[in-house]
Amino acid sequence: MKKTHITVIILIILSFLFAAFIYPQMPDQMASHWNTKGEVNGYMGKFFGVFLMPIIAVGIYLLMLVIPKIDPLKKNIKRFEGHFDTFILILEIYLIYIYALTLLWNLGYSINIGQFMAPALGILFYFAGVMMQNSKQNYFIGIRTPWTLSSKVVWDKTHKIGAKLFKISGALACFGILFPDYAVLLVLVPVIGSTLYTLVYSYVEFKRTHE
Repeated sequence: MKKTHITVIILIILSFLFAAFIYPQMPDQMASHWNTKGEVNGYMGKFFGVFLMPIIAVGIYLLMLVIPKIDPLKKNIKRFEGHFDTFILILEIYLIYIYALTLLWNLGYSINIGQFMAPALGILFYFAGVMMQNSKQNYFIGIRTPWTLSSKVVWDKTHKIGAKLFKISGALACFGILFPDYAVLLVLVPVIGSTLYTLVYSYVEFKRTHE
């Protein structure tokens, strides 16, 4: 088994062990959701508040294991498997990081959730860009529009520019830790803009190269 997968499994096991250890200290109703101002606007019961995120981490990991096996273009996924595995690891670390922030809040620590989520999302966006840069045509990973899936040239061009935009979006999101009042904007605006741009770009590039 690859080191990245071993690391992911160890992290998930540790998250469950920690959940069991911390469970008695948690309140019966746990804060589970915050609005853009950092105010709690959602709660859940103690059991799910403590164990839901580790369970989600398991589910996402299993899904990521299945995707390369069921994709009709799985041979292409094999070609950037290392970058995909790295992204899985980063995604799992991100989930556990958010889980840790949630537990700290419920233990009584005053944390601006949006501020501390911003750099984590920034890192996630950046590595999504790295994976895009190296991805090959497939049906599950990357910028999958009718135009990228219909043309290898359009796929490559779209992912080349998409990779740059997502890396920039990641860098901008990281500034949310320094500017908490603008953390949500620094996270959402660049990544939404990048996504919309790549979707339109793939269409325009397909029309240009297939006329």
